[in-house]
Amino acid sequence: MKHLTRMALAGLATVAMTTGAFAAEKLKMATIDPGSSAYLVMTTMANIVNEAQDDYEITVDATGAATKHMVEVASGKIDLCMVSPTVYHFMKTGKAMYSKLSKAPELSENLGLIYWFPYGAYHVVTYADSGMEKLEDIKGKKVFLGPPGGGAWNTANAWIASMTGYKAGEDYENVKASWGAALQAFQDRQIDVYINGGIPPYPQIEQLALTSKLRILGPTQAEVDAASDDMLAPTRGMGRSLDVIPAGIYGEGVVNEEDVFEVGSTVGVGVRMDLSEDTVYEITKAFWEGLPEVQKTTPFMRKVTLDGLTTSTNMPLHPGAIRYYKELGIDIPADMQ
Repeated sequence: MKHLTRMALAGLATVAMTTGAFAAEKLKMATIDPGSSAYLVMTTMANIVNEAQDDYEITVDATGAATKHMVEVASGKIDLCMVSPTVYHFMKTGKAMYSKLSKAPELSENLGLIYWFPYGAYHVVTYADSGMEKLEDIKGKKVFLGPPGGGAWNTANAWIASMTGYKAGEDYENVKASWGAALQAFQDRQIDVYINGGIPPYPQIEQLALTSKLRILGPTQAEVDAASDDMLAPTRGMGRSLDVIPAGIYGEGVVNEEDVFEVGSTVGVGVRMDLSEDTVYEITKAFWEGLPEVQKTTPFMRKVTLDGLTTSTNMPLHPGAIRYYKELGIDIPADMQ
């Protein structure tokens, strides 16, 4: 392998070059910002597939929101993108961010799944010297929940609201920015709290903790045990979970002495249904067969497993992916076929 982890972390937009004698079929993949777990997983996937064969070349673009990318894939403008169970449900039913897009339910029929993977825990991060120690302390502060209208914003907003009762824009300032702009503003101390999801140890937090002391705001085990069902409701929704950020996983750069619990999400790699079965079969096969070697040196990829394939069954698998999984002897739920 050609230093896959280093390439992903470097933020490459074009992931590999064709090596065969004939031009490879180019496939366009969209994902979210280069600091996210989704970006790391999906660019690593692209590298694995590109290095394993010469028939297809996946290029990755990391600009824009996943909600828009899903429409672009379903419309045939691009080939692959990040998807989520919740956002797919909204698209299929024409609700929430798709309520004004009348053709959303129809478009959802051209959107299939290749696999699910953990987006990770939503790290609610502030500086250790900010004076904030609990989620309730964000009252009156400048908080970045995620880009407006995106799935991450909705998840973070629901988590903060359920745990504190606070409303964005009323009890604290809802910072509206892109992922990159918000991260830079946090580093410049222009905002107080930065929220982003990642599989611990999340490289973006590791980098921040190299130069500043941080604190992750969230309930401890005792506080989770004492929380009401309503408070923990966002962790039990479609594609949601209660994830732990272990104490000490970020070394001395993060001052938390106890495990912190946060809402976590499942996301996946989606593909347009009208992409040929053979194409999707080949890229699915190349990815899973090449993954074990990469996992030896890439910690965040170890959470990407076939066990997560049925984490959510509300989105159908692409026939090419189904073909590969059936070859492995995996029982595919009827709802995913």
